[in-house]
Amino acid sequence: MRKILIGAGCAALLAAPAAAQPSGEARGLAATCFTCHGNEGRSVGGVPPSLAGRDKGELRQILKEFKSGKRGATIMQQHARGYSDEQLDVIAGYFAGVKDGAASPAPAARPQF
Repeated sequence: MRKILIGAGCAALLAAPAAAQPSGEARGLAATCFTCHGNEGRSVGGVPPSLAGRDKGELRQILKEFKSGKRGATIMQQHARGYSDEQLDVIAGYFAGVKDGAASPAPAARPQF
């Protein structure tokens, strides 16, 4: 019995970090934002603004305002209109769950010979 309890406890500890990871669907939806907002939503130089670690409700509201046209015309209106409200909620949740931190610029390309 003791071995079973120890085994179950170890399995629970190993599963916890995996459960904390964002779903592949969430990262897939959010990945479309990486081009402008940086890897994992951490922009280089703060322009456009970083998304990592921001409040989910705030991000969701901003995305819905772009989608509805309430916010000024930018490329963001076109992006936001391509998603359902549920997908925008998933994207906002993804970035809210990413730890805010310094962005690292992409490495320089190496010449191909």
